[in-house]
Amino acid sequence: MIGQAFRFGVVGAIATATHFVVAVACVHSLAVDPQLANVAGFLVAFAVSFAGQWRWTFQERAVPLAQALPGYLIVSVAGFLVNALAYHQLLAHASLRFDVALALVLAGVAGMTFVLSRLWVFRDRRRRSESRGSGPR
Repeated sequence: MIGQAFRFGVVGAIATATHFVVAVACVHSLAVDPQLANVAGFLVAFAVSFAGQWRWTFQERAVPLAQALPGYLIVSVAGFLVNALAYHQLLAHASLRFDVALALVLAGVAGMTFVLSRLWVFRDRRRRSESRGSGPR
């Protein structure tokens, strides 16, 4: 599990950096509202994150794409909703720069995403079904 957590962290850091860079670039280069830029960052980072988590972090669980993608989308959207709410609250009520607030929120959502990914999205359902059939007869 330590190796898996490390891989999750590496992929998550890359996805978080992607989210951050896209959002900040949208604000600075395109004059996009920070909350809309956050959505753009999320969408790009989702693709980076799913690809890395499915192909590298949880590859040994051999979860089929058709099974993993919907669950990861649900977890990611839930994480983004938490992200958006927290980000909105920080922008509205804290005297933080938008990029500092975004960095804090992105870091806070990462733990939730790992736990849900490990325990639900990428759990190996084959082992559970095999173990059910291997009891005493």
